[in-house]
Amino acid sequence: MIEGLQRHYSYLFEDALLKEISEIGSYKKVPEGFTLIDIGDNIKSMPLILSGAIKVMREDENGDDLILYFVEQGDTCAMTITCCMGETKSEIRAVAETDTRIIMIPIEKMQEWMHKYPSWQSFILQSYHERMKELLEAIDTIAFLKMDERLYKYLRDKAMVNRDDLIKTTHQEIAQDLHTSRVVVSRLLKKLEKENKIKLHRNSIKIIDL
Repeated sequence: MIEGLQRHYSYLFEDALLKEISEIGSYKKVPEGFTLIDIGDNIKSMPLILSGAIKVMREDENGDDLILYFVEQGDTCAMTITCCMGETKSEIRAVAETDTRIIMIPIEKMQEWMHKYPSWQSFILQSYHERMKELLEAIDTIAFLKMDERLYKYLRDKAMVNRDDLIKTTHQEIAQDLHTSRVVVSRLLKKLEKENKIKLHRNSIKIIDL
């Protein structure tokens, strides 16, 4: 665990803070598709991502998911931070986008470290700022982009967090993330392929210009 901490967080945190994280944090390795946090959960810890990626989603009144943003290695989730600080139940679902390694930090340490370590305070505030920007971008995407533009942005974002221009997914999985139908997704994927933006394969999609 300490090697992963040093690799991704040594440039951010003081040695004393890294030592505390390694002593107090709980290391977890979760597989792709694993639900780390679900809607209604009591948040007892926040994740620091060592490797992999997590997708953060909201749920509508019918129980369907809508993807908000991805969280990558070297980062954390602002929605979790908000719940930790307010000691409220989770309003999001966080699912491992890929096989992911994380360190879970107990919430009682968050406030303590905010006063104790300037680097932790800067990290939390910057992470919160970045996630809020992504939330606003998600709102703009839903409000102003046509579905084919939303789909292409989603595919590019997914490829970037996976660090691979070949995305392994199905049309149904994409439809669930974008809160639309599989038929619409299939039609728009063919349109994007004709525009030479993607190449369709069985259960995978290659982004041509990443």
